[in-house]
Amino acid sequence: MSDFVMTHWPVTRFTETETETTTLAIAEETPVSFVFNSVPYAVMMASLQDLDDYAYGFSITERLVSHPSSIKAVRTEIGEDGVTLFLDIAGEDFRRLLQSRRAMTGRTGCGVCGSEDLKSLHTALPSVPAMPPIPLAAIRHAVNTLAGHQTLNAQVHMVHGAAWCAADGSLRMIREDVGRHNALDKLIGAGLRQNVCFSEGFCLITSRCSYEMVQKAILAGFSTLVAISAPTTRALRLAEQAGLTIVALARRSSQSLFTGAVG
Repeated sequence: MSDFVMTHWPVTRFTETETETTTLAIAEETPVSFVFNSVPYAVMMASLQDLDDYAYGFSITERLVSHPSSIKAVRTEIGEDGVTLFLDIAGEDFRRLLQSRRAMTGRTGCGVCGSEDLKSLHTALPSVPAMPPIPLAAIRHAVNTLAGHQTLNAQVHMVHGAAWCAADGSLRMIREDVGRHNALDKLIGAGLRQNVCFSEGFCLITSRCSYEMVQKAILAGFSTLVAISAPTTRALRLAEQAGLTIVALARRSSQSLFTGAVG
């Protein structure tokens, strides 16, 4: 699968003093088609690692299945034009999917692509679990050590990461992808498959903290979301309603608390 994740591309590099020919590792961006019980649902642009995690995370955060156990099987088929994920899901969830089915072709940065109306963006979300505030020192430790865990980004210098960190700031799980939503979906899917209790720690993302990233974090059961970049007002209002703590603009030198509390 590694051959499908990145390609070494010839480039000419210019500096102030010289010109050289070399190769750079470039991330692959590939169409991934989701098919539920033989019915096509969506095509997303993604990186081709951790696809089973992606299948579970996408299905849960898009609310296509009510519980991970509703997914009976996942099969991956690699074709000339991309990859297809075939998911067998429970009958009740499949009937609901057919009733709310939307055409969805997602760009790499897509969050709410294919939504048929505004009402679909305002479905009530659960409250996040009430947990003790995460110590600020733990958040700083996670931010300072994150880069060392981004193995794909170290080679291609442009993919997003989403990590689950323990309450002490140690990084326990990370997933990477060309799309920020995909990276978070993969992390959530990996945690669901391993029965991780996401509320016992926090989520750290390398992207901006937008509405759909907050929505995914809430549905996964995180109590704190830390983002390297800034949040949007819609994301913050949604976080306040659900009780989700948001720490954003989280850099090595400073961190900003927008909602909730830290220890």
